[in-house]
Amino acid sequence: MTLTAKNLPSEIETVSDVRAACSIIQAGFSKMRREVNKVIVGQGRVVDLVLVAVFADGHALLEGPPGLGKTLLVRTLGDVLQLSTGRIQCTADLMPADIVGTVVVDEDPATKARRFTFREGPVFHQLLLADEINRATPKCQSALLESMQEHSVSIDGKTRLLPEPFFVLATQNPIEQEGTYPLPEAQLDRFMFKIDVENASQEDLYQIVSKTTSGAHLGADVVVQGDFVLAAQQIIRHVVIAPHVQDYVTRLVLATHAGSEYAPLWVQDDLSIGASPRGAQAIVSASKVAAVVDGRFAVSMRDIQAVAIPALQHRVVRTFEAETASRSTGSMIARLLNEVSSFEEGVH
Repeated sequence: MTLTAKNLPSEIETVSDVRAACSIIQAGFSKMRREVNKVIVGQGRVVDLVLVAVFADGHALLEGPPGLGKTLLVRTLGDVLQLSTGRIQCTADLMPADIVGTVVVDEDPATKARRFTFREGPVFHQLLLADEINRATPKCQSALLESMQEHSVSIDGKTRLLPEPFFVLATQNPIEQEGTYPLPEAQLDRFMFKIDVENASQEDLYQIVSKTTSGAHLGADVVVQGDFVLAAQQIIRHVVIAPHVQDYVTRLVLATHAGSEYAPLWVQDDLSIGASPRGAQAIVSASKVAAVVDGRFAVSMRDIQAVAIPALQHRVVRTFEAETASRSTGSMIARLLNEVSSFEEGVH
């Protein structure tokens, strides 16, 4: 059965309503996970984080070497969600009009009258795949800024709203440098998660080869409609987060800034730019989804720690010394999680 908004309570008034709604959302998440895992082998954490971003109304950037199923994951998600899907194959000669659309002059064949007509680009879909986004020029990358933040496009003096729900799922290859343009901080900051896609294990690789070379059809069924996701997003926003847990999030984000009172001494040597307020918003929104998926109605420290690395690792900038020493931003956020959590335990 495909879940729609009608499966969720129209009004949340009592604790029983909250429990019932969260149980349905949890079931929908599990159904989506099962369908995606029919096609994607051995990337359970990646699949879960992408689905969390969807229910938290965020965009996701998948980074990993070629051939690990990043593009396949996005296509499969489009199959599982009954959403319109668009694709941008990012190349150096891509133009902004190829993404957002353009105004053209049309001529009526009968009357010969001419009029201006707006032709929509692929961004006017609910699920947009930006494949190898770092191959697009900075001008084209900036064409996505407004759509990712405000879910709208401004062209020819008019602002056009994008269909809801709207998600951008982008992929990039970290090992190819020729012909690539690193995403600027403003672009990276609009992604809720940056998810590292790891190489497959021996067991997973065996299953991948078996599935893809046997002639069997790999496909996922539609299990959730877009209106269900929209309704779930509204309910999840009301999940409770205790003041001391939210305080932990703010301390964690502030700890990425070298001048902050919460930053350990090593941050000054390793991080030149800290995370923005969007980082704190991303952690809280995603942790609420993680709590509901785990069958709870309030955010815990465990939820914060589960989403903090993908939510923050792309929002901080390493110093030259840290970069040459190959210290990853993910490992730095993990270190901060340990140190800030120890500080919190001492305070509370």
